[in-house]
Amino acid sequence: MTGNKAAAPGGTNAGRFEDQNFVNTALPVWNYSLLYDDDVQTFQAGTNYQLYKKFGSKRLTVLEKEGYYFCVWAPNATEVSVIGNFNEWNPAAHLLHPRWDKSGIWEGFIPGVPKGELYKYHIIGYQGRITQKGDPLANYWELRPNTATITWEFDYEWRDAEWMDNRKKHNALDAPWSVYEVHLASWMRPDAGNEESYNDYHYLADRLVPYVKEMGYTHVEFMPVMEYPFDGSWGYQLTGYFAPTSRFGQPEGLMHLIDSFHQAGIGVILDWVPSHFPADAHGLYMFDGTHTYEYADMRKGFHPDWNSYIFNYKRGEVKSFLISNARFWFDLFHIDGMRVDAVSSMLKLDYSRSHGQWEPNEYGGNGNLEAIAFIKDLNETIYRDFPDVQTIAEEATDWPGVSQPTFTGGLGFGMKWMMGWMHDTLDYFKFHPYHREHHQNKFSFSMMYFFDENFMLPLSHDEVVHGKSPMIFKMPGDDWQKFANLRALYTYMWTHPGGRLLFMGNEFGQTSEWNYKSELQWHLLKYASHEGLRQCVADLNAVLRAQPALYQNQFNVQGFEWIDLNHRSDCVLVYRRKGLLPEDDLLIVLNLKPEVRWNWPIELTGHTYKEELFNSDAAKYWGSGNVYNTDIQTELLDEDEDRYRMKVHLPPLAGIILR
Repeated sequence: MTGNKAAAPGGTNAGRFEDQNFVNTALPVWNYSLLYDDDVQTFQAGTNYQLYKKFGSKRLTVLEKEGYYFCVWAPNATEVSVIGNFNEWNPAAHLLHPRWDKSGIWEGFIPGVPKGELYKYHIIGYQGRITQKGDPLANYWELRPNTATITWEFDYEWRDAEWMDNRKKHNALDAPWSVYEVHLASWMRPDAGNEESYNDYHYLADRLVPYVKEMGYTHVEFMPVMEYPFDGSWGYQLTGYFAPTSRFGQPEGLMHLIDSFHQAGIGVILDWVPSHFPADAHGLYMFDGTHTYEYADMRKGFHPDWNSYIFNYKRGEVKSFLISNARFWFDLFHIDGMRVDAVSSMLKLDYSRSHGQWEPNEYGGNGNLEAIAFIKDLNETIYRDFPDVQTIAEEATDWPGVSQPTFTGGLGFGMKWMMGWMHDTLDYFKFHPYHREHHQNKFSFSMMYFFDENFMLPLSHDEVVHGKSPMIFKMPGDDWQKFANLRALYTYMWTHPGGRLLFMGNEFGQTSEWNYKSELQWHLLKYASHEGLRQCVADLNAVLRAQPALYQNQFNVQGFEWIDLNHRSDCVLVYRRKGLLPEDDLLIVLNLKPEVRWNWPIELTGHTYKEELFNSDAAKYWGSGNVYNTDIQTELLDEDEDRYRMKVHLPPLAGIILR
């Protein structure tokens, strides 16, 4: 957005003064409006999804005077003023005007306010309660612990036209999905042990983008980068929904980072939190002295797990705010996807609540009907306006149809995190190899329900914190076996149907739990075991991108076939991944015991497999490197049925991919 030359167009209200007596440059605030009646009516109805174009602070030129127009919703306020350095934070200096339509919107134009000016809203609310709030639609905030918002206008020239024109093929459900989850602050720091040191967006573009490209990931996912006050929340307690965090520089810096990823052929997903917000005095809580954004009934309005407050999805203005916010990031920041946090907590009234702490809905059930309607409208809006992106739900229950279209009764997400797969897989691999034969159902159960949803397999930040241990130490055995087990797990993950997401540091076997205060243990890459694991993940990404069988049918039953689950005591499992063309099929064989299997027989119908495409036991991955298949023997068993037996050599605690 650039500065606007605001004239007085026709229409009901926008672009004119409601009372020409206020057109006086000597007055501190001009009673000027950008809003049409339709803007206000749709805002109240919950269908105005472009609030960011008119609410907040907007740089304008009015009657040849440059300044900023301010527009804020505070329905129970009796007085709202703009305070900042420009008026010495004097609440009486610049009073905003309430709209005549009793919408609760306060607005006005203040000439002379420059870009980059600190400001807040001074609000006298219900029963005279005074609050000083940051602008909910501000695009820039002070670096915490300071809490003011900053007048701003975006000034950035995008260079990602080629990506934007072609990203539909990269973001489609039949495209490869390998996502690198990143916490920008702790991926790498200027001072590794100093939690107050941050690389800026431009430095991250110079270092992070080449690394993700070298690793072969198709997408990167940022843990929340909207403004938040407390580092320990990891970004999941937001105060500035429309502003990139200032920890890493100015807002255009995030645009540059996303642009750089796009130019490198990598999609960008943002983590988004429409489920709850914190009680910080400068944030959304009790915005005008009353429960403005949150439910007033704390059985619905307070989140016991996170000590935060839940949006009132029934209120049209709140719904407009949230969907406008989602749309803002797709529209102005060119993002390719949005991972929606804590969807389970939004859907269920009894989430983390015991009997007596919640009230059933009007039909006697535990569904939050308003939140369900909000989610459906959110997804319908995003896919209507940005059909070449994806929304992804973090939803951990058996709620039906999360990633099914709304017209079939679903919630409308493009994908859903497969939390059941994550728990079962980690449980299975934690067992000693000689005990795994008793728990094979944990391994195979995912395919019993996989095609109910469009699943993404997550090994996220949540699995390497709070005493859960890093990935490498979840694996049993000595050092060699731990790395072999983890390489085998990743081979299984990359060849399982669906998308996949891996948290930073997991790709090279970080040996400590993730700590948001420091940076990743990059020094570990000087050791062959860790560098080998990193190379293994990079090569799996290369195989994924190159082999259509691993993604073309990843969300339909034609893409997967169990070949052999009948060798429990040996912990050998065989399955086939199938693409659109039969000749693209791949055979995956996992040997999850620390024993070499020479000339292991596999009976198949259809294709023969002649080439070992990948072997997680390769020497370059810190594997043994002495069990591989250069000449696969095949014996025809039944010509009419096209059935044959092949014999392959299976390395210990490893997976192989045959073509």
